[in-house]
Amino acid sequence: MITRDITKELLQSAAEYPVVTILGPRQSGKTTLARMTFPNKPYVSLEEPDIRMAAEADPRGFLGQMKDGGILDEVQRLPALLSYLQGVVDQSKNRGRFILTGSHQPRLHQAISQSLAGRTAMLTLWPFSLRELRRYKPTWDPFDLICRGFFPRLHEEKLEPRRFFNGYLQTYVERDVRALLQLRDLSQFQKFLALLAGRVGQVVNLASLGNDVGASGTTIRNWLSVLEASYVVFELPPFSENVRKRVIKSSKIYFTDVGLAAFLLGIRTAEQAFRDPLRGNLYENLVLAEIVKSALNRGIRPEIYFFRDSHGNEVDLLIREKGVLTPVEIKSAATFSPDFVKALEWFQTLGIRRVAAGAVLHNGDQSLRIRGVRVLNPLDVEDLWETLTGSSGKARG
Repeated sequence: MITRDITKELLQSAAEYPVVTILGPRQSGKTTLARMTFPNKPYVSLEEPDIRMAAEADPRGFLGQMKDGGILDEVQRLPALLSYLQGVVDQSKNRGRFILTGSHQPRLHQAISQSLAGRTAMLTLWPFSLRELRRYKPTWDPFDLICRGFFPRLHEEKLEPRRFFNGYLQTYVERDVRALLQLRDLSQFQKFLALLAGRVGQVVNLASLGNDVGASGTTIRNWLSVLEASYVVFELPPFSENVRKRVIKSSKIYFTDVGLAAFLLGIRTAEQAFRDPLRGNLYENLVLAEIVKSALNRGIRPEIYFFRDSHGNEVDLLIREKGVLTPVEIKSAATFSPDFVKALEWFQTLGIRRVAAGAVLHNGDQSLRIRGVRVLNPLDVEDLWETLTGSSGKARG
């Protein structure tokens, strides 16, 4: 078991708030994180039916047994308990009493907003980052990671990815989605997931996707919202400011773990990933998810976008941090081309205020600077968020 990068932020949050809530996808390591960081706190899982029934039948008595606090796991299973937790934490000024973990589902979010506003710090834990994986092995092939994914159990227990993701889909994704949507036709939803993976890194047209699936655009939007709420996918919205040209308004879709996208696409080996027509999209998904994880592990909710105008001019990623906009291009090619910098230089001409020179993240060995633009291999960077936002991060080696 490794110490997760978010541990420092978790300890600091517990020193300031009576409750800390850790949200994130299933199997991302939330329970292990909480128990490793606070080994002396009593642990209770609301996933267990008898414990959940006891808490539901007598919530005050249930919480009364945890006078000094504890870890409440899978709180999305009983969001009503948080109303009673509010009264418990308000009776004492002690900080770091309760650590909650859960999947971010609509009812849970509403319960936290209504009952624990101002009383809880909110952290988000995704699967392993590259920085964390280097504690298992110093170097990684990006295409091996694309088909293997980043879920902790895959690496800690050396599981076979195909079996893991097959079980993950059946045990967690389909079960959670069924509970939230009351699906009648699971096969239609499974088709939707596979088609969504085929559109990874692309602007998703809901009407077109609905036609392919055989469902309405409204249904597709509902399904997509549930996948986002359960941290299966995330959206990269378009950047909009007072620029001269009309911009694309729909978001791009990425998977929180690129390994799940590869599994849904039938990609089983690094060689397949390298040769797949969606290679560039999957590589972009891997890198973009790493940037998000790097920020989340610092307790930062990243403000990120893409930019594309109606003429097809595009920048893969824009990061806004401390008022500065940093454009980033992501390329799966191992050989650097000066053309990679053209989109960043074009973006500089749009007259947007406080734009950094930006960076090109590519799958090559070259690390250089061209007219202020940094060219880096993201797998060689110790901390992508620090490096890209101009903090103290530096390239490894």
